[in-house]
Amino acid sequence: MVKLSTLSLLLAAIAGTHAFSTQPPSSTARRTAAASARPSARNADDEVATSSSSPLERRSFLASAAATTAAAAVILTPNAARASGGATAGKYTTIPIAKRRYYGRVQEAVHEFLLMAPAVIRGDLTDPTVQDFFDVTKTVVVPGKKKDINGVCNKKDGDCRAADILDSRYNDMKTTMYLLGNAFRINQQKAPDNLPTVKAAKKFFKEMNLFERRVLKNPKANDKEATQIYATALDLLDVYLDLVELPPTESGHYDKEFSTLVGESSRIT
Repeated sequence: MVKLSTLSLLLAAIAGTHAFSTQPPSSTARRTAAASARPSARNADDEVATSSSSPLERRSFLASAAATTAAAAVILTPNAARASGGATAGKYTTIPIAKRRYYGRVQEAVHEFLLMAPAVIRGDLTDPTVQDFFDVTKTVVVPGKKKDINGVCNKKDGDCRAADILDSRYNDMKTTMYLLGNAFRINQQKAPDNLPTVKAAKKFFKEMNLFERRVLKNPKANDKEATQIYATALDLLDVYLDLVELPPTESGHYDKEFSTLVGESSRIT
C-alpha cells in the first residue's frame, strides 16, 4: 500500500508538468510565451532582410565598379594606342626602333647606289661597281656565328665555322627600305601599301627592277637607256629619303661608308 501511494504521488506530480499534461497552458503562460517569441521573430526578420539585402548591395557595387572600369578604358585607350602600337605601328615607339635597325643598312645602300653613278652616266653596265651592287654573293646580310661551345665543336661533321648569309646590296636595300618605311605610321589601321613611305619605296623599286634586268641579262658598255632609268630612280629615291627623315642624295652625306649593324641610337650617323 505504501508503494502504491508513493507511485500515485509521483504520477500526479509528473502529470502537472507541461511535458506530460493534457491540459492547455493557462492564458498567462500563453502571453508570456508570445512576448518572448516577438523579439525572436523580429531578429529573424532582421536576419532575413540583411541576408536578402547583402547580395543586392554586392551586385550594385560590382555593377558600379564595372561601369567605372569601362569608362576608364574608353578614356585611356586612345592614348595607349598612340603610345605603343606594336612592332609595326605607333609613331612614338616604332620609328626610333626602326631607325636603329635599318638606318645603317639603308644609308650604306644609298652610298653604294651613288657609287655606280659615274659608270652609269657613261652607260657602262659592265663596270664592277654596277655588277657588285646586284651580285647576290657580294654582301654579307647576316654575319655568321661560330657553332662551337667554349671552343669545342660538337657537330657530327666537325664543321663549326661561321656561315654568313649573303645577298646583293640591292636586295637588302629593298628589304630595309620597305621595313623602315612601314614603321612611319601613326596607327595600325592603314595597310602598309597605303603608306606614303612604302608607296615611294615601291616606285623606286619599280625603276630599279628594270635597271637590274638590264645589268644581269645583257649588260652593255654603252646603255644610254639604262642611264635614263637610273636618273629617274635617283629622283624617286630622294622622295623616299625625305619621307623617312634622311638627307637627300646630293647632300654629300653618303660619301662615306656606313655600318650595317644595329645602331645604338636613332640619330643619323
